[in-house]
Amino acid sequence: MTRVGVIGGGGWLGKALLLPALADGLIVEEALTVSSRSGAVAGFEPWPHVRQTNSNAELAANADVVVLSVRPQDLDAIALDLSGKLVISVMAMVSLDDLATRFKARRIIRAMPNAAAEKRLSFTPWLASPDVTDADCAFADRFFNASGQARRITTEAELDYFTALTGSGPAFLAAFADAMISDAVTKGIEHGIAERAVRQLFLGGSALMAGSEQTPAEIVQTFLDYAGTTAAGLEAMAAADIRTPIAHGLTAAAAKAAAGTRRQ
Repeated sequence: MTRVGVIGGGGWLGKALLLPALADGLIVEEALTVSSRSGAVAGFEPWPHVRQTNSNAELAANADVVVLSVRPQDLDAIALDLSGKLVISVMAMVSLDDLATRFKARRIIRAMPNAAAEKRLSFTPWLASPDVTDADCAFADRFFNASGQARRITTEAELDYFTALTGSGPAFLAAFADAMISDAVTKGIEHGIAERAVRQLFLGGSALMAGSEQTPAEIVQTFLDYAGTTAAGLEAMAAADIRTPIAHGLTAAAAKAAAGTRRQ
């Protein structure tokens, strides 16, 4: 039975990752410890045997796998010797080398889930240090697949880009949705109705795209070929160069992730 400890397990991301893993039986409640500042975390009521603590040292003593689910700026407050343990970090901007130095660990996995993990819809890329075992990788893959889809990658440069593409992606979609709502309001649509319509649009459109055998580019071309109202909108967006600001946003977020990682 693998003993798991999650530092920051009371935060939204820690719980978003843990609750599906508990529900699926991947992690046994008696073998899970979560730490938080208060030592008492809501949300684990269905699993009363989960150990809760405000001591990271106690957590580490009772774990074979330690998951770091805290903000990068809070990392300096965590002083632990995690040698001999598998360390899984879901923090941006903290490199494998820095984690190894800080925690005296050799088996380290970095991953970048996103906010959709709480709906079991995250795409989570992850990479492993050279000393990570096949069993470690299998555990990490099952753990992250419990909250969506997981994919192993090979370089921290890739993870920096995925930090922008899928880690920040839900916020970028929200920004696009907000722009649509704002335009609807300027055209006389009541704000509440516009918001409800756009929320449903993103839900339905995302499901259609996710389940389609066509690529996104092929879907766009299909509507362009119809030469109707949708084509008129797509052509106007293309004429306004919609792709460039999207690329700028992704580039800026990825650069922030990469710069932070190099500073460690």
